[in-house]
Amino acid sequence: MRFSDLDGARVGVWGAGREITSFARQLKLRGQGARIAVAAFDAPPGDQIPEQLMSPRLQVVTGSEVLESLSGCDVVVRSPGVSIHRPEIRALRQQGIPVTTATSLWLAEHGSQRVIVVTGTKGKSTTAALTHHLALAAGEPAVLAGNIGLSVLDLLDGDPEALTILELSSYQISDLALGPEIVLFTNLYNEHADWHGSHEAYRADKLRILALDGLRTAVLPARQPELAEAPTAARRLLYGMPAGWDVSEEGVSLRGELRVATSQLPLPGEHNALNLCGALAVLEAAGVGLPALPTSLAGFQGLEHRLQTVAEEPGLTWVDDSISTTPESTLAALESFPGRPIVLLAGGQDRGQDYAELGRRLAALEATVIGLPSTGPRLLESVRAAGAPAARALEAADLTEGVRLARELAGEGAVVLLSPAAPSYDNYRDFTERGLLFRELVAAP
Repeated sequence: MRFSDLDGARVGVWGAGREITSFARQLKLRGQGARIAVAAFDAPPGDQIPEQLMSPRLQVVTGSEVLESLSGCDVVVRSPGVSIHRPEIRALRQQGIPVTTATSLWLAEHGSQRVIVVTGTKGKSTTAALTHHLALAAGEPAVLAGNIGLSVLDLLDGDPEALTILELSSYQISDLALGPEIVLFTNLYNEHADWHGSHEAYRADKLRILALDGLRTAVLPARQPELAEAPTAARRLLYGMPAGWDVSEEGVSLRGELRVATSQLPLPGEHNALNLCGALAVLEAAGVGLPALPTSLAGFQGLEHRLQTVAEEPGLTWVDDSISTTPESTLAALESFPGRPIVLLAGGQDRGQDYAELGRRLAALEATVIGLPSTGPRLLESVRAAGAPAARALEAADLTEGVRLARELAGEGAVVLLSPAAPSYDNYRDFTERGLLFRELVAAP
């Protein structure tokens, strides 16, 4: 579906994030008489409706009114946060009402050519940002959009020849109609079962991009067979293996030749070195010349709340990794500080995470673990079951108490790491709010 297909249409939108706001702005420019007639929300929006949606004839609906009102529209544009598995979305499609997204509309307008999608359970934002940084360093006109950078529809007014790097989540891929020219997967773990209905559905929704029309090359991590061997008709390019871009103790190599020493890597941890491998491999797939290494990595900044050192005290380092919302990402964070004693602050919204492997690793590292609401007690059970003594597995009522305990328990040379292994929505607006509170508590006298 393109904007020209919306000529004279009565459009409904569900949600009011930046994608919907961008869509409303573009509809006024390109909609040829189309108008947003219905704005649906899960809860009363109050005064939070973006001005781009406002009009005298706009119908604002919530709750039980949503399906009935959207059923009177010619097309519905959903925000990524609205699950395609919701009964209302299924009912709309059964009625023959198209449901689309800003990402699908942009791809229909632009086409697949010169489009790279970076996705995965973890690391996709860092890898997309690295890909963009390296493309610019190689002299390639490139733009970064999706969940970081620009809103994707805002690219309609940009350079049509630029290499477009989109960071997309499963929420955007799950009903994408057209694929990019190239997709890069960072990894695939269990996540977002609440949105998809199950971990199995999450994985299926994520992997469907490998079968979409338009896809020519899939850049996949060799170290994860589920992805490396996933069915696809596209050309398969693997990284994280000796025959391509790979990681060893020495650093990042290309077909056995060291290109970036470990000391020259812009971010700590093997997982970030693999992210760099993925970024370099996907640029190779796009035909972009190799930028000068390691000099092209100079100036690259990691993402906020991803393994950020927020304070250095005598014999003590405080690290904000609030963005780590899965056990796997916390495991990767732990490996970023070899030889250092670890005090881990972990716990958050319960999405049925399996903490057995994380518990075993924490016990083996002899880490001190401070469990935070709501999943902290489950993590502590796994740590104790793996043999950790009670003195190294303590529960805190909240992050404030957790930081106080960490300060008391941290020994000489320790890293106090906030890496929750769970989402933040049980107690915070998002991981950013959680990370900022951590920083405030650390800085407090």
